[in-house]
Amino acid sequence: MPARRPASASPSPFTPLDFQLVLLRRMADHNPDLVEDARHELGVTIAGMREANRRWQAMLHSPRSRAAASRYRSVLGAPESVSARRIGDLECEALLWPVPLWPSLRFEVMVAPNGAVWNEWLVRAPGATGPVLRTVEDLTPWSCTVDEVARAFAPARPLEGTAPTRWGLAFSAPDASGVRHDCAAEFTWGLLQRVAVAGRRP
Repeated sequence: MPARRPASASPSPFTPLDFQLVLLRRMADHNPDLVEDARHELGVTIAGMREANRRWQAMLHSPRSRAAASRYRSVLGAPESVSARRIGDLECEALLWPVPLWPSLRFEVMVAPNGAVWNEWLVRAPGATGPVLRTVEDLTPWSCTVDEVARAFAPARPLEGTAPTRWGLAFSAPDASGVRHDCAAEFTWGLLQRVAVAGRRP
C-alpha cells in the first residue's frame, strides 16, 4: 500500500501520489464508489483529492508550463522503461511509469520525434497477464484497457470521448448466454469505466 502523506506535509512538490489522485478525480463521475475506496487506500481526504486536481490544472494552464513529457518526468521521476514504437512511418518513444494503485498497469506516454506527446493513458504492464475478455459480463469497471477491449472484440470502432482524458469504443460482444449485443465502452485515462449495451444483434 502506498505510504500515507503526513497531515503536516507541504503541498509541494507535486508527487506521484498527487498524480494518482488526478487519475481518480477524472474517474469519479463514472465510478464514485471505486474512487472512494481507492482514496481511502491512499489515505487522502476528499479535499486533498480536489486540491491535487486544482494544482494539476494550474500546472497545465500556467504560462510557464513545461512540455508534457517534461512535466511527467518532473512529477513521476525517471520512467521505468523507454522503448521505441512505430506509428505509421514515424518512430516515437513509449515512456512507462508504475502506478501503485494498479500494480499490473503502467502509465504510458507516447512522445513524438519533435517532443510532442501523442497519447497518455494506462496500459497493461509488460509481462503482466491481462483479463480474459469473452463476454459483456467480463467487462467490469477498471478491469481492462482500451487496447485489451479493442483486441478482444475486434473490429472495434473508436468513439469520440467526452473529455481530453476519455476514450470510447463501439463493438459487438456476446453475453453469457451467447446473444450478441452492440456495445459502447467508455474509458478514462485508458481504463474501462462502463459499458452501455445498445441492443441485440440478430
